[in-house]
Amino acid sequence: QVQLVESGGGLVQAGGSLRLSCKASGRTFSDVAMGWFRQAPGKEREFVAAISWTGDSTVYADPVKGRFTISRDNAESAVYLQMNNLKPEDTAAYYCARSISAFAQNIPGAYRWWGQGTQVTVSS
Repeated sequence: QVQLVESGGGLVQAGGSLRLSCKASGRTFSDVAMGWFRQAPGKEREFVAAISWTGDSTVYADPVKGRFTISRDNAESAVYLQMNNLKPEDTAAYYCARSISAFAQNIPGAYRWWGQGTQVTVSS
C-alpha cells in the first residue's frame, strides 16, 4: 500500500514563495519517477512538474518554468516542489503522485498513486 502525504501549502502573497513536501511510504521509492499536479476549483487537474528516479531529469509545465523547482531525496523517500514568484493563478490544490515508470512524464495516466493534496492560495 503506497501512501503519499503532502505538506507545506498555505496562504502567500503574490511574489512570495512556498516549498511543498511529499513523503512516500509503502513501496520502494527510489526506482520510480514522481510528479506534482494541481487542480483549481472548476478546472481539470493539470501537470506541474516531474522528476525521474535518479533526479537527473525533470519536466515542467510551461506556466511554472523558471519559477518552480522539483527535487527529491531518495534516502528520505521525499519529493519537493520549491515555488518562487507565486502568482494568483497558481492557486490550487497541489497533489503529489507516484509514477509507474522510472522516467519523468507529464501524463496523468503514468501515475498510479496520489496524495490527498495540499492547498496553495496566492493573494494579489
